[in-house]
Amino acid sequence: MRQAMIISNPSSGKEQAQQYVSQVKRILASQQYEVVVNETAQEGDATNFCLDACKNRCDLVISIGGDGTLHETINGMMDQDHRPTLGIVPLGTVNDFARALHIPLDPEEAIRGLSSNHVRAVDVGNMNGRLFANVVAAGSLAEALSSVSSEEKSKLGSFAYLKEGLKDLVNTPANRLTIEHDGQIWEGDSPLFLAALTNSVGGFEKLSPDAVVDDGVIHCFVIRNMNIFNTLTLGTSLLFGSLKDHKDVEYFTAKDVRVTSNEPIGTNVDGEEGPPLPIQIQVLPQYMKVIVPEEVQADED
Repeated sequence: MRQAMIISNPSSGKEQAQQYVSQVKRILASQQYEVVVNETAQEGDATNFCLDACKNRCDLVISIGGDGTLHETINGMMDQDHRPTLGIVPLGTVNDFARALHIPLDPEEAIRGLSSNHVRAVDVGNMNGRLFANVVAAGSLAEALSSVSSEEKSKLGSFAYLKEGLKDLVNTPANRLTIEHDGQIWEGDSPLFLAALTNSVGGFEKLSPDAVVDDGVIHCFVIRNMNIFNTLTLGTSLLFGSLKDHKDVEYFTAKDVRVTSNEPIGTNVDGEEGPPLPIQIQVLPQYMKVIVPEEVQADED
């Protein structure tokens, strides 16, 4: 029989993960999978579980949880000769990666979609030796976004980031950044640098509308010094998908990016606090296979 592993975060989805685990098990059993279930209890568990799945040559790994659980899960695939196909049941407040792949945000719909025979090879990023699925942010504003509480995210969803971001764009000083990308250099003052692999960042699906999950490049945005008026126009550009055209935004695509600063500056990776600068980012084209809804695969074909 084919082997599948379910990696579940029991605290996700208002602690409803357990009932979804049972539904996933039934779906997989109907597809002749032998299923192992692992629940996370502490940081790093999902990575270790997925690493075991790779070493045991499992055919499929299902991540049940939010973007943090997914981020940990995919890191178990780092440098592995065998990487199982990934299935996603999104239970978080934002679920950027699921949005980008048009995986239903309703957990029960997403579970039904696991019976799809269609998979898509998608890009992931490597930042300082760790994989990420969606976005890296660097700068003083990125540090502020890391402080958005779970309660705010649960109540406001993606607008928690917008609320915190617009507030802090005005109050947060810019930092001197040096950004090297594919042999070119940008240097200047910026409160925020974004490196996105998909079109959805912080729940805003138009932040980088040109980004496709398998286009082989990183979509980069550098926000320059801001004032109150520019902050408002930036928010409008974000909502309408024209951020890259804003006069105070530097936009480029690259395969390899290095960000440094003489100041101590933090990062945010897939919505969670990341390491301080410097950071080195590379895109790993079509590194991972993910189950996608049949209608999405048909559209791509």
